[in-house]
Amino acid sequence: MLGSILTATIGVLHFGIMVLEMFFWTSERSRRAFSITLEFARATKALAANQGLYNGFIAAGLIWGAWLGTDGKAISTYFLLSVAIAGIFGAITVARRIILVQTVPSLIALAAVHFG
Repeated sequence: MLGSILTATIGVLHFGIMVLEMFFWTSERSRRAFSITLEFARATKALAANQGLYNGFIAAGLIWGAWLGTDGKAISTYFLLSVAIAGIFGAITVARRIILVQTVPSLIALAAVHFG
């Protein structure tokens, strides 16, 4: 149960990221969240929308796995590992804090899915 709750929570987080990237990329809130300038946001709007779509797929997979509960253990594992790996890559290439926002929560949820 705890694993499903944590997995769904991370799914909701990624849904929120999707919304920011796809629909509000140039907004003050998104620019603060992603530490970008308005000029950069305008120049990368299409790229961010594409990235947001991928976050939407991740969100859907996480929520799907959580909804299935123990029957969705493999699905949850796949998507949580995907988030963890993406977080590591993001920490290396963009900002170290991504480890704390993405990787650590996904690994905690993964532990709960398998041991909780």
